[in-house]
Order: sequence, then C-alpha cells, then structure tokens
Amino acid sequence: MRIYTRKGDAGTTGLLYGGPRVSKADLRTDAYGSTDEAVSDLGVARASFGALTDRVEARLHHLVLRLQRELFVVGAELATEPGRRSRLKAKTTLVSADMVAALEHEIDALEADHAMPQEFVIPGESISGAALDVARSTVRRAERRIVALAEAGGVPSDSQVMPYMNRLADLLFVMARVADGGFLPLHGDE
Repeated sequence: MRIYTRKGDAGTTGLLYGGPRVSKADLRTDAYGSTDEAVSDLGVARASFGALTDRVEARLHHLVLRLQRELFVVGAELATEPGRRSRLKAKTTLVSADMVAALEHEIDALEADHAMPQEFVIPGESISGAALDVARSTVRRAERRIVALAEAGGVPSDSQVMPYMNRLADLLFVMARVADGGFLPLHGDE
C-alpha cells in the first residue's frame, strides 16, 4: 500500500464511513485537522519528559499519551458527517460524557496535589510546561474551529466534542503548571 493516493491533489479529502469528498478548506476538515495538530503538539510535550524517573513526570507522560489517543476519538467524530453518526462507537470513534467527566477528575486530582498560580502565567518555566502550553493553545484553536462547525450545523447538539475540548484545554493548563514545578505540592509528598 502506498502512502500517497493522489486523490487529494485537487484539494479534496474523504470523510469517514463513506462520506463525500470535501474541500480541504471545509469547516469540518479544518476542525479535525486542528485536532490532529494538537495530537502532534502533545507528542512534543510527551517527548520532553526525561527518563521518567520522577513520579510527577511519569504521571504526566502517561496522561499525555492517553489524551493523544482520545484526540483520535475526537478527530474520528469530527471526520464523520452527522448523518453517518450512528456508525460511531462511544470512546472509540465517538466522544462520551464519561470522557469529559474523566478530564474533570484529572483536573481535580492534580489541583488537589499542586497549588495553582493566582496570577497570569507566562509560559516557559520548563520545556515540558511550555510544550503543554503550546498544545493547550492548539486545543483552543481546534475548539474555535469546532464551534464554527457547530454553528454551521455540522456538529449535533448532543455531541460531547465541545465540552471535551473545553475541559482538555483546562487540564493542559493545570498539567503545564505541574510540569513547571514552580508550584509546590500542597501535601508535601512529591
């Protein structure tokens, strides 16, 4: 199998589950393309964690890998026309409310162990924190693209994609602060 098909040479791409070919500049393509960028930015963040001998870095590393996989679920849902949504499976190709709740749980757990800043944060205290901030910014851009798609009627009202992306950006902010290490653990156990 070749990596190139030449089908996209005219500026179109195919959607999942037999959807029609659409412009690569289509709102849907832009939304899932921006989500794919976030997966890559998270890859940079994951690669920035050293030898994983530190418990906090290891926790963040594993969490980033999980988030990368979950963003593939977001991308699959976005790359499917609403009329073909019945073919999607929760947590595999369809974002579920459980996935959103799991992000909230992670935020709460990290905030319980690490004091968060009470002022604006300038990214760059650490390589991994800065990489997570870049990923957060990319997630926010993808979220804006998804909102535009939703406003155009391209995302069903019961979709969990927008809450997921909103919560993900919040989680990445918290993770970046934890990675920066400038904020002492509240419980003194790290």
